[in-house]
Amino acid sequence: MGDLDIGIAGCGIAGLAAALFLARAGHSVSLYERFGQPRPLGSGLMIQPTGMAVLDALGLAERVVARGARIGQLFGMNEHGETVLDARYADMRVEGVFGLGIHRASLFGVLFEAVIEAGITLHTGREVAASKMSGAGRTFVFSNGEQSDTHALLVDALGLATPLLPLSGSDLPYGALWTSLPWPGGGSFRPDQLEQRYVRAHRMIGVLPTGTRQGAAELALFWSLRADAFEDWQHRGLAAWKDDVLAMWPQCDVLLDLIESPEQLTFARYAHRETDTPAEERLIHIGDAWHSASPQLGQGANMALLDAYALAAALGHDEPIVQRLAKAVALRRSHVRLYQRLTALFTPLYQSNAAWPVVVRDGLLAPLGRMGPGPRIQGLLVGGLAGNPLGRLGLTMPDYPALAA
Repeated sequence: MGDLDIGIAGCGIAGLAAALFLARAGHSVSLYERFGQPRPLGSGLMIQPTGMAVLDALGLAERVVARGARIGQLFGMNEHGETVLDARYADMRVEGVFGLGIHRASLFGVLFEAVIEAGITLHTGREVAASKMSGAGRTFVFSNGEQSDTHALLVDALGLATPLLPLSGSDLPYGALWTSLPWPGGGSFRPDQLEQRYVRAHRMIGVLPTGTRQGAAELALFWSLRADAFEDWQHRGLAAWKDDVLAMWPQCDVLLDLIESPEQLTFARYAHRETDTPAEERLIHIGDAWHSASPQLGQGANMALLDAYALAAALGHDEPIVQRLAKAVALRRSHVRLYQRLTALFTPLYQSNAAWPVVVRDGLLAPLGRMGPGPRIQGLLVGGLAGNPLGRLGLTMPDYPALAA
């Protein structure tokens, strides 16, 4: 039922996907973006089966797979050479299933190209600062004091730092240094594996294949770092950091040779937040604006895609808008809360100065992950499929063998 004039703030993954679904449903959609030219922020990410199901519903799965790297396994070892992470997509028992490592710019590019192809109205240079009711609708208020047209519904896809909600939750003590690098010739890294190394739980390094951009294969390198240690990292200098990396994972030498300046590394901070009111009067928050968490389970972009699909599905009902928004929240709330709690539980096992997480991770969870139902449970958790989010939305798994062909 495409009967609404909708304004969406934010040209990230959540905003672009929502714009596509809503425009295809017949709604009038306007996108508002603070940059003069929309652009992605960040490096590599994982598209899980949940996110791939949404992209498949948009008809974009093939385009995305063509730009990404098919991942079959998440593998990690501790400082003693013991395997403490071995999550395999094949253990989900879905024919041909894989995760997809991809650069955020590549995923953004596919979604943004589709938005332009669809002729969706885009307003750039519009930094949203607030919103307010206006008659029977709602308007965005921009940082320069101007206002948008009045829309029947506003969608907040502005991410973690949205100004349309009061600050809630807490910043996480650990962040990560990220960089994107060309795929190294002669290295020991596997193109179908996200690989990590750990020293207890306070130090971690990982390599994620992210597919190709401009015809060249790439990977993302990430280094776990406490936020309060970032300034010290800067003072110590790049050479000292490279020594730390080589002590943990000597095979990274071919990657470190490609890093000549600290400016090649970006420090990302994370927060664990969830608003109790994702839907307000003629306003709904989706993606990181509604819920944000550590990237340890790799669900952020996938949760945003699921939110976008749920919103479009709920707005298709012939009901007052307040009931449609409540339906959109209900479709997603249990899955959101489940993964908020799971991420909060698992994050200390990989990012903590305490001693107990290592005992739990290496002595308990690692062995359990290799016996009985452990491998399948682990695969479903990583794939975002715990809690049956696709079933609640009426989505089906994509045809993975066809996507891989």
